[in-house]
Amino acid sequence: MRYDLLVPIMVYLLLPLSIAYSNDVLEKQPGYQQEEFIYETAPFPSCHASTIVQASDGTLVAAWFGGTAEKNPDVGIWVSRLQQGKWTAPVEVANGVQSATLRHPCWNPVLFQPREGKLMLFYKVGPSPSTWWGMLMRSSDSGKTWTAGEKLPEGILGPIKNKAVQLSDGTLLSPTSSEHAGWRVHFERSTDMGKTWTKTAAINDGKTVSAIQPSVLFHSKSKLQALGRTRQGKIWTAWSDDLGKNWGPMTLTNLPNPNAGTDAVTLQDGRYLLVYNHTRKGRSPLNVAVSNDGVTWQAALVLENQPGEYSYPAVIQAQDGLVHITYTFQRKKVKHVVIDPAKLKLKPMRDGAWPQD
Repeated sequence: MRYDLLVPIMVYLLLPLSIAYSNDVLEKQPGYQQEEFIYETAPFPSCHASTIVQASDGTLVAAWFGGTAEKNPDVGIWVSRLQQGKWTAPVEVANGVQSATLRHPCWNPVLFQPREGKLMLFYKVGPSPSTWWGMLMRSSDSGKTWTAGEKLPEGILGPIKNKAVQLSDGTLLSPTSSEHAGWRVHFERSTDMGKTWTKTAAINDGKTVSAIQPSVLFHSKSKLQALGRTRQGKIWTAWSDDLGKNWGPMTLTNLPNPNAGTDAVTLQDGRYLLVYNHTRKGRSPLNVAVSNDGVTWQAALVLENQPGEYSYPAVIQAQDGLVHITYTFQRKKVKHVVIDPAKLKLKPMRDGAWPQD
């Protein structure tokens, strides 16, 4: 018997069962509401770095970059909208065409809906993360149509992966990072809806902790927390007491990070919800944790637990209180999961270890 042929055949036959098992596990977890792929087929083979927002009229809008593969010049920004319970077919709304002979890839779209005004779509264009630049386009009809992309001022990248936040005085706070001189975190501010910007100095040296891609959490009228991805095998965090103008030292949490993107959101009930890969290697599993103080995190859900890549989550809480998460599914699709945070059954994590029962 040719065992070298039998093993691949068995893996192929069992793969649907492993996917079904993963879905069954998710469906049985308290708080789970539904899951779906935003699209089944698309005019591009590869996708990554999704973002999701609820527009001012209540419509859910998602975006991601898609093309033959990350970094390839044909990679553009694609958008889909949830209408009458179904996601619309993906539409390319931005590309990196510079001239008839030059095209750069697009990267990391970030959707943001201010309390008043047009829906905003930030993204990056350029050969690589160390040389890209920030772009911004706007929509007045919840993502159906968009203005032409406008280049952000020199040195301003916009939110680098995770959503911007709006402060009580209307200021936009953009969590960003740069990679041209080490992995360093910055924060950008705009008081005029993105027309002009200021920027903090890097809050880390890029050496002691190499960190990028922050999310911002609200703790009080003036106190903010940021956390995100590192090369040190753990999620980083930092705190500000003046709404992001100045930041304390960056430290490592006890939550693992395999050098992969995370995202977090402040819930309406005052708790904090974090989506991340709870592992130091690879990009599976993909997990949800909840905290009352941003320091001690409790296990909430396992979104994916099979071999493969499930990464770069984006998370928001909609007006009705439900939490919406999108993420990369095997670099081929974008998955959308809905959970009810009020129904989550939380379990303690001892020394950063995910509970096994």
